Amino acid sequence: MNLDKLPARKTKRAQKKGKAPLRDIFTIICKTDLKTECVKEFKFHPTRRWRFDYALPEYKIALEVEGGVWTGGRHTSPKGFLGDMEKYNTATLMGWRVLRTTPDELL
Repeated sequence: MNLDKLPARKTKRAQKKGKAPLRDIFTIICKTDLKTECVKEFKFHPTRRWRFDYALPEYKIALEVEGGVWTGGRHTSPKGFLGDMEKYNTATLMGWRVLRTTPDELL
């Protein structure tokens, strides 16, 4: 797989500092190996500001990367945990399959 030929997306921080765009290996693998579009930060709800970390909209499959598992990130606080439950349950009722992973498993 040749990563140089795939389009890269610049993050806002990279755009401001003039840095090279980030190449997201997961979206690249979806495009080259699975032949499907993977959207990063996909807004799935019509009124809430919820986003999936990654989504395959064509198949209604979402991937949520749960960061801060060992460092006490937002997702491990009581409020964050309950908010995530509401988001995942709502997504499921809307017909989405939500898969959860850690950053280590994604690599």
